[in-house]
Amino acid sequence: MQGILPINRSKVPMDIAAGVTLAALGIPEVMGYTSIAGMPVITGLYTILIPIAVFAVIGSSRHLVVGADSATAAIMAAGLAGMATTASAEYVALAGMLALIVSGILILARVIRLGFIADFLSRSVLIGFLTGVGIQVAMGQVGSMLGIPSQTGGTIQKFIETLGDFASRNQTTILVSAGVAVVIFGAKAINPKIPGALIAVIGAIWASWYFDLQADGVAVLGSVPGGLPSIAFPSVTWSQFTELLGTAGAIFIVIVAQSAATSRAYAAKFEEDFDENLDLIGLGLANASAGMTGTFVVNGSPTKTQMVTGAGGRTQIASLTTAVIVAAVLLWFTKPLQYMPEAVLATVVFIIGVELVDFAGMKRIWATRKPEFMIAAVTAVVVVVVGVEQAIVLAIALSAIDHLRYSYHPKDAVLTRTEDGRLTSVPIDTQAQLLAGLVVYRFSASLYYANATHFNEEVLALVDGADPRVQWLVVDGVSISDIDFSAGATVVQVRNELDERGVRLVIANVSDTVRRQLDTYGLTEVNGEDAYFETVEDAVNAFSIHDTPA
Repeated sequence: MQGILPINRSKVPMDIAAGVTLAALGIPEVMGYTSIAGMPVITGLYTILIPIAVFAVIGSSRHLVVGADSATAAIMAAGLAGMATTASAEYVALAGMLALIVSGILILARVIRLGFIADFLSRSVLIGFLTGVGIQVAMGQVGSMLGIPSQTGGTIQKFIETLGDFASRNQTTILVSAGVAVVIFGAKAINPKIPGALIAVIGAIWASWYFDLQADGVAVLGSVPGGLPSIAFPSVTWSQFTELLGTAGAIFIVIVAQSAATSRAYAAKFEEDFDENLDLIGLGLANASAGMTGTFVVNGSPTKTQMVTGAGGRTQIASLTTAVIVAAVLLWFTKPLQYMPEAVLATVVFIIGVELVDFAGMKRIWATRKPEFMIAAVTAVVVVVVGVEQAIVLAIALSAIDHLRYSYHPKDAVLTRTEDGRLTSVPIDTQAQLLAGLVVYRFSASLYYANATHFNEEVLALVDGADPRVQWLVVDGVSISDIDFSAGATVVQVRNELDERGVRLVIANVSDTVRRQLDTYGLTEVNGEDAYFETVEDAVNAFSIHDTPA
């Protein structure tokens, strides 16, 4: 109940109003996500019925809204492709079991503290990933928006075949799609709080019924079952269960990364606390409830969270209000959905896909860090061309490689003084000496087997041929948080090579942990206790008072 309590009675009306707004904007959205997921339309409503309420009661975030999400829906669809016919009873059972597996992984992650895995998806990778998902989702809706029969194959192949079959387009369907887009964008231009998607959906349903658009070749949803979802354990075979594990792992990473990032952002915005571990339990049980009620995986949604916050909602009372409204729709208002043109949902999803394409974010990455832009761009391309699961694995691998590249070859420096006497860092190749005969070398990463040779080479390059001759070389270890066994042996080797050159190795600014590691690796024994200083300035002062440094 951390997301609900304490209740500020004066704010409850705003929370309820925000919940109504979320229902108005979210219902068309989650129905649209079913076309991405390959699920029956009604299951979209199920995602913001029990799962949204479960997280509202159990989770700690006062703002995070849980429901169907485009990214996880796309991953699910890719993982279930070929396992069963979309929207069939078998497909729904597989989707339910997938949600239960994800639930189990989320709860296990809380128990054994696996949440850190999500940290391997950097912000730049997420931007690239969601951009790729947006492109993939938008391209996949073009056929339904034009009234062209569904094509087969991957995203690119389907899109090309759809354009190649342009002659079979349906003019009335195109008019419906255009009308929906105009209403959504027009409402947003007037006031973002106007539920343009809901207005478009209601208007299209009325027009379809009144003008009998189906007679003009417009595809409609047809009969939609009403009532609340039944509770049942999904039935799948053992081989199907094992085949779902990889997809569940990919979904888990996205859920944790996206949900945690959203919760952190809004907790910081409103200066509130939240418990990431409790949120893992809330997300896990929300997915368990999804799997048991015939729907698909749910995620902490940035878009829905913003809908509520923008409407003035400040607690999970808003989510509970939405759940009540969705229950009312399921009980009494599903019959009109049979007249809804499929092009309506396709257009809603197309717009969602376009909005996921983060041009501004990609531009910022390009302007500030081009290697990360390449990772984001490759991730986006792989999502579109190959698939979302493969893109996640590749994104994590590329992120790790990019990090290793910087730690393998860190931007080290030597220290000198400014005109006003402050210490400042300058590039290694300047070979600057802080005092005549004294070099202060700052290594800018932890020392491990991959960068130990780099450390060795830079130290010796600073000493060999230096003018004046180097007498002391001080290693500023302020950025060194760990030294592994291989690097420890290298440090001892470097000390011995410096000793042969008549140069004393001095260590400054290292943590107690790193000092103990150097003791263990034998450096202190050969170098002496007096070779350690708490600060660089202490080392400089010690050098200055030695008439003949060793």
